[in-house]
Amino acid sequence: MVDVGGKEDSARAASARGSVYMRPETLRLIASGGLSKGDVLSVAQTAGIMAAKSTASAIPMCHNIPITGVDMDFAPDEAASAVHIEAEVRTTGKTGVEMEALHAVSVAALTIYDMCKAVDRGMRITDIRLHRKEGGKSGVYEEGGADAE
Repeated sequence: MVDVGGKEDSARAASARGSVYMRPETLRLIASGGLSKGDVLSVAQTAGIMAAKSTASAIPMCHNIPITGVDMDFAPDEAASAVHIEAEVRTTGKTGVEMEALHAVSVAALTIYDMCKAVDRGMRITDIRLHRKEGGKSGVYEEGGADAE
C-alpha cells in the first residue's frame, strides 16, 4: 500500500457513473414499487453509501478514508429502459475517493440486479466509470476532458 503519510490533507471529491439496462416491464415495476423485495432505489441508495464507506475492506490496496459525505442519484430512463446511477463521495484527507465512488456505483447496480433478478435475469450492468475527481496534487479530472482517453 502506498504511504500517503507525508501528504497534506485537502478537500477531495469524486463522482462515478454507471447504468443498469433492463426490460421496460422491469423498469415499470421499479417505478411503481411492484417488486416483492421492496423499494429498489432506496435499498440501492443505502447499499451504495455502505459500499463507499467499506471500500478498503473490498479492495486490498485502498486506504481506509474518513468519508465526509456520499450522495447517490438514480435516474430512471424510459427511452433507454435503464436506471442511470451516480455517486459522489467527499473527504478531507491525504488521498482521493475515486475508488469509493466507483465502488458505490458498482454495489448500487448489483443491488438493483439482485432485487429485480426474479423478474429479469437479462439485466446488464454497464459503463461504470469515473466521471469527475477534484482535489489533491493532480487537480481536476473530468470525463471527456483533456486527460481523458
